[in-house]
Amino acid sequence: MKIEKKQIRYLAVTAILAAVSSVLMMLSFSVPLVPSFLKMDLSEMPALIASFSMGPVSGVLVCLIKNLINLPMTTTGGVGELANFLLGACFVIPAGLIYRFAKNRKGALIASLTGCVAMAIISVPINYFLTYPVYAKFMPLEVIIGMYQAILPGVNGLLQCLLIFNVPFTLVRGILDSAVTFLIYKRISPLIKGQK
Repeated sequence: MKIEKKQIRYLAVTAILAAVSSVLMMLSFSVPLVPSFLKMDLSEMPALIASFSMGPVSGVLVCLIKNLINLPMTTTGGVGELANFLLGACFVIPAGLIYRFAKNRKGALIASLTGCVAMAIISVPINYFLTYPVYAKFMPLEVIIGMYQAILPGVNGLLQCLLIFNVPFTLVRGILDSAVTFLIYKRISPLIKGQK
């Protein structure tokens, strides 16, 4: 009976965090110094909370559900949501695994930063081999690169654009998600775990 209650709590909390994550994804916004199609949001923050409190599988489920909920409203033919899911998973899996073995502030910091770096590095092959080739079917690659060149005229080629713009952007996004998680995790952790 106790195991069944725990499973119900796990599913319920994962679903609630996924709902919050999908709303945060809808509230994305453009930021200066990057092309307008790169949107900032805090939608990985609930997934990181899930990964810390219930393990990486819960974090990945939050990323998956969030993107499935947003799929009917896609403007990317679904490839943006697929890339977002893959990057979110690359963020929360290492973070959740590391935190499992070091459940303190230092462990959370190392876990979060490792997840941020992993997501930023993996963003290059995901965007280079998956996202942008699909986008190029709807908009010429020269036009996409031109949007980067409008900000920094010296950039040449997709790979250079990804390294100069997307990697730092993805890293900052992960750091923001981690910072907000640090601010609220201890306060909501007992509620998530059913201790209050």
